[in-house]
Amino acid sequence: MGSGKSDVKNVLIMRHGEAGQGFPDHARPLTPRGVKEVSVMAQWLAKRIEQGELPCPTLYASPFVRAQQTAQLIADALGCSLQTLSFLTPDDRLSTVGNWLLNLPDDGPIMLVSHMPLVGELTGRLVEGALSQGMSFPTAAIAELEAEVLATGCATLKRFTQPSQLS
Repeated sequence: MGSGKSDVKNVLIMRHGEAGQGFPDHARPLTPRGVKEVSVMAQWLAKRIEQGELPCPTLYASPFVRAQQTAQLIADALGCSLQTLSFLTPDDRLSTVGNWLLNLPDDGPIMLVSHMPLVGELTGRLVEGALSQGMSFPTAAIAELEAEVLATGCATLKRFTQPSQLS
């Protein structure tokens, strides 16, 4: 066991960019505004990684089209790998994601790209420990959490950033 910062896990939780209306839900693509929102966030993350402020995360995304498009824009900007997780959709259980996080090997920061209500509920659960309504998450917003253990109520919200703050 190390001490200090090496034991701390960093998790970025991102909501996909603005998506168009339509059916079926899983096939809804990003709108031009959504692409712009995500691009702003991707450039901001890339600059922070370049400056050594943020390690390059491993990227995980929902299989839904809008989340895949969002994650691909981020992956392209950061030069990181992208993996799809079937349990990151809007209808998935928080406990499934929580169990996955608890069993994740400690090999650097991760970034999840998913949907409301999952992103808000997950952030709320990790930080506050309560299954409240969770946090409000504008499209393309990113919550940055830090924790020694990625469990209920164990994380600290280090930063919450949305595209409107950067443009």
